[in-house]
Amino acid sequence: MFLSFLSPMHADGWRFVLPGVVLCFLSFRWDFPYVGFVCTVITFWCAYFFRNPSRSVPQNEGLVLSPADGKVSAIAHVSPPAELGLDAKEKWVRVSIFLNIFNVHVNRIPLEGKLKKIVYNKGKFVNASLDKASEHNERNGLVIESHGKLTYACVQIAGLIARRIRCDVTTGTNLISGQYFGLIRFGSRVDVYFPAHYVPQVSIGQTAIAGETVLFNMHAPQTALIGKTI
Repeated sequence: MFLSFLSPMHADGWRFVLPGVVLCFLSFRWDFPYVGFVCTVITFWCAYFFRNPSRSVPQNEGLVLSPADGKVSAIAHVSPPAELGLDAKEKWVRVSIFLNIFNVHVNRIPLEGKLKKIVYNKGKFVNASLDKASEHNERNGLVIESHGKLTYACVQIAGLIARRIRCDVTTGTNLISGQYFGLIRFGSRVDVYFPAHYVPQVSIGQTAIAGETVLFNMHAPQTALIGKTI
């Protein structure tokens, strides 16, 4: 965990860390050690939260990677949110990754392709681990066309504590697997929607690593557990 503090920090973190450093300095300078101690702890935690470690992205063709660090909280066949514009007549495989406040919150592209659409929806801030969060929470959806017109979606979902979704890519951009595209703070969820005939290579409760863990292997036999939210 200590080594995580040595990781590069996402630029968004400086707006929290720099004021924290100033408050720490002033608290000790003005002889308020207890306040200074609290400020120090919070400042170090912010630096830890916004860490952005490098990842070893698999280069094999057809691998769909996790967009986030966290726990696989649900795998299910569902109808996608209407705003994504995906075929609602068909069920899609949805893999949900739940991020707690100690996970890396930098999001990465699951599979290379062209970004066709970005759809932002205002919503509630219920616990992101709940199944209803996919439809009711504030969210930002990316629809990506890849591999010969195959289309999939990646949705950033705000959680109980999260109040900010950041997306740093634009429509029409060509994206590569494992590429950084955004961030959610503090505590959240990311859903990946893939065509129903592809079977996830992860199981519920498994820990996923953004840009490294394989969610789907498009060119190999696949087995996985399909289940409900836990």
